[in-house]
Amino acid sequence: MNMAPQIEKAISDVDQLIIGQAQELSDKLKQHRLEMFPPRALKGLREFQLAEAARFLGVTSGYLRNLSLEGKGALPQVTPSGRRSYTAEQMEEMRSFLEHNARAGTHYMRHRRGNEHLQVVAVVNFKGGSGKTTSAAHLAQHLALTGHRVLAVDLDPQASLSAIHGFQPEFDVNENETLYAAIRYDDQRRPLREIIRPTNFPNLHLVPGNLELMEFEHDTPRVLAQGKAGDYGRVFFARLDEALSSVADDYDVVIIDCPPQLGFLTMSAICGATAVLITVHPQMLDVMSMCQFLQMLGEVLNTLKGAGGNMNLDWLRYLVTRYDPQDGPQTQMVAFMRSMFKNHVLTNPMLRSVAISDAAMTNQTLYEVERNQFTRATYDRAMEAMDAVNTEIADLIHKAWGRK
Repeated sequence: MNMAPQIEKAISDVDQLIIGQAQELSDKLKQHRLEMFPPRALKGLREFQLAEAARFLGVTSGYLRNLSLEGKGALPQVTPSGRRSYTAEQMEEMRSFLEHNARAGTHYMRHRRGNEHLQVVAVVNFKGGSGKTTSAAHLAQHLALTGHRVLAVDLDPQASLSAIHGFQPEFDVNENETLYAAIRYDDQRRPLREIIRPTNFPNLHLVPGNLELMEFEHDTPRVLAQGKAGDYGRVFFARLDEALSSVADDYDVVIIDCPPQLGFLTMSAICGATAVLITVHPQMLDVMSMCQFLQMLGEVLNTLKGAGGNMNLDWLRYLVTRYDPQDGPQTQMVAFMRSMFKNHVLTNPMLRSVAISDAAMTNQTLYEVERNQFTRATYDRAMEAMDAVNTEIADLIHKAWGRK
């Protein structure tokens, strides 16, 4: 009896195999989506308990409860047991009420005022799995819930940020409906305003992404080699900045989720950014990868600076992600980073959390899932860490505006 393992037959038509498997997977995903979300269904958003609403509004729970009892502002939903909750829209109504009745010098609306410039935050990392998209999504949603007008830009062809906000790149984003449409080099270029979509968060809009974004990576070197960049407007690294400038008056903050590679898309984002947030998982391989990324980035940006690129940033920070404080090597790596980068490392790390990873399984964020889906300690620990990180970043944005 021949016990030798059977050698798998060589695959001659590998392209057809991959195309067939991709189509099969796409069909299954589409079927799953139709079962979970009927056609034309929009992603919903849970209600926020009184304590959560108060935190996002910047008031105490007692004060918000008293306003409710007095019938002032948006009136919450009240359960038979007396528990109060607000929709995101009602929180915005309450924010307007608070702003209208605030003392002189006190503001509850977080919109830009006077000469405060648009903040454009590029979230970057060279290595996948660093929590880049998760961090970008939670930051954008936190800023929206605290009253900022936010535009999230999905610059990653994998389009996970779009999927998190209910836009499946395969089914919901058609040709010329990504940022590529606003920065392309031919006569099919579209105004950015036509591409922006609302999300389930009242203050948050999205420029979705899909594989079409890779066209910019292919087009740019060809245009540069042919010397035609001038025929289509300014050089490649200014095109994203020009597109954002066309909608700047509508937003306070732009969050850009960059692809995990140093290509023309990432370089364009960094050249158009006023701030850069680098996510890093505190493991040796990840830090080594980040070291290579920083070396390449520095060289590339130096070249772009010589070509007229804007390299001025209000701030640059490293965000430690998926951190386990009980892990000795991780703790040592964080200490190592702080010794090198000093205050460029955010004070608050994002802890590794079952709540965040489980929420991601259903394309949700921590701000979308219900607390009762987890043990109270697990959820509260994750939310406390997430709010601490995002509040620290919001403070950097406000500082760049000159606010105390």
